[in-house]
Amino acid sequence: MKKSTFWAVIATASIGLLALTPTLAKPKPMKLVKVWETDTTLRTPESVLYDGKSTIYVANIDGKPGDLDGSGFISKVSLDGKIENLRWTSGLNAPKGMGLYKNKLYVTDVYRLVCINTENGQAEKTWDAVGKDSFLNDVTVAKDGTVYVSDNRNDKIYRLQDGKWEIFMEGEQLNKPNGLLAVGKDKLLIGSTKIGALQSVDLSTKAITKLADGMANTDGIVAEGKGNYFVSDWNGQIFHISADGTKEQLLDTREAKINSADIDYIARKKLLIVPTFYKNSLVAYRVE
Repeated sequence: MKKSTFWAVIATASIGLLALTPTLAKPKPMKLVKVWETDTTLRTPESVLYDGKSTIYVANIDGKPGDLDGSGFISKVSLDGKIENLRWTSGLNAPKGMGLYKNKLYVTDVYRLVCINTENGQAEKTWDAVGKDSFLNDVTVAKDGTVYVSDNRNDKIYRLQDGKWEIFMEGEQLNKPNGLLAVGKDKLLIGSTKIGALQSVDLSTKAITKLADGMANTDGIVAEGKGNYFVSDWNGQIFHISADGTKEQLLDTREAKINSADIDYIARKKLLIVPTFYKNSLVAYRVE
């Protein structure tokens, strides 16, 4: 066979193989589709928390975020956006982050952590932050019941474990921690507002690793699954962070001056619930 003929055969075979090789389609970009919005009887809703059954708890500041005015309250909202009990628990100051363990709802309230019995809505116990000018913000509860609380103003993270309330971490390396999320037995995720980053803390060594940044005023952190997360920027953005650290913006309502505070995600319905803060409503988006 002539060399020219040989190479012609090889080229033809290669083209045939290429034709048979399937083209790898790029993954479709994720998007949020609005499903419902509550009425505006809520009052500065700062955070939401799904109870795993049929209720969304809503922390309403109803005033300024740092005022000790006793006007704050917790609402109950259904999964289709109906406000079932506007003032389920009242008499708080400016409630923000929430965490749930069995029948205990833990809520930050400016300078203290409040434990509310979900069976009757009554506050059972409180724990005060250490020092003056405290600004407790978010709450997360690990599977074993350990509670972690951020002090956004003073670069502290508190821990409530086996009834012991203590400062777990503190220092500038936390970069104004807001959102928290306990992951498994050994990891705590932090939304550091000073640098607009999602960071991971090894609970045994307290070593900090940056996972993603460029998210401004990081607020809520919720798991999507498989190492992926949703992160809100209080100013009005929602981001999806993949396990490899890839960041994708899913929502931007900054021009409309609609905030996106401390979010939650209902995985079985693929619903992302966003408190709009000053707009006094919750908006639910389906993740597609």
